[in-house]
Amino acid sequence: MKKLINAPATVLDEFMRGFARANSSLVSLHTDPVHFSRAVPASSPKVGVISGGGSGHEPLGGGYVGPGMLDAAAPGAFFSSPTPDQILAATSSADQGRGVVHLVLNYTGDILNFEAAAELADLEGIEVETVVLDDDVAVEDSTYTAGRRGVAGTIVTMKLAGAAAERGDGLADVVRIAKKANTNMGTMGLALEACTVPTVGRPSFDLGPNEIEIGIGVHGEPGVRRGEMTTADEITDILLERVISDLKITSGDRVLLFVNGLGGTPLSEQFILFNHAADVLDSLGVTIERSLVGNYFTSLEMKGASITLLRLDDELTELFDAPVHTSGWRAGA
Repeated sequence: MKKLINAPATVLDEFMRGFARANSSLVSLHTDPVHFSRAVPASSPKVGVISGGGSGHEPLGGGYVGPGMLDAAAPGAFFSSPTPDQILAATSSADQGRGVVHLVLNYTGDILNFEAAAELADLEGIEVETVVLDDDVAVEDSTYTAGRRGVAGTIVTMKLAGAAAERGDGLADVVRIAKKANTNMGTMGLALEACTVPTVGRPSFDLGPNEIEIGIGVHGEPGVRRGEMTTADEITDILLERVISDLKITSGDRVLLFVNGLGGTPLSEQFILFNHAADVLDSLGVTIERSLVGNYFTSLEMKGASITLLRLDDELTELFDAPVHTSGWRAGA
């Protein structure tokens, strides 16, 4: 494999230290156990919001710690859940006496370890509420999950819940916002080529030279089917049709249209997908009220992308527009 690394065994430590040094005004890296927290806590006590998951999906993790989004994050090894002690440490860092929301992507290891951490936090007097995020409409069960997987749309839920906490909402309301966003969200992706985890040293799955995986998971889990490579518009139709059908999007709906790159897809290609998706939604009488395009939830250098729709109302739109200042998402004042 060709990667800009020194040794597979040191990748995690070196990249986390480099990330923290490059973003020292936003995040602090704690090493025992490993987690990220805000460099500067909120000026007044607020509900804490944390998440976590395997590394390799950057900027997911520390990249979303900062004002308007997460208070802390627990990064695991590549494509592996953080441990309960990491999650507990992140929970403690985020706690300001008003409770902490765990935003947990629906993967078996994450669910189990966040549950254990929540129990430990309760013993320490920290009130924790958990919201499981499962926006992937491709498959109901996979190698890693019971039920739908948490994929790119989870980043938007983190943004909305973080904005609600930042403006001073109570624990129950932050939970309500997160659940409302998750319920009204759908995502479907595809892969053109696999990624290579540094500690494994070979591609995580094999695709033929003219083959694509429809409904791919962010760890390379199988999708709904494999097919032949085709045009960007035809691929967009396949992904978007599934999401529209699942959410029952109809004329008059207002939506966020979000195209996410998986790490190895140029922005030019992502905008081609967005362009056709916008044409389709326009033809259906659906208003694209907000848009997002870029690498927000990657899978190392996997070539591919996903399309997410979030049904918007005034409340969710206001939270989407609220200021956010993290290394991975900056908007507003």
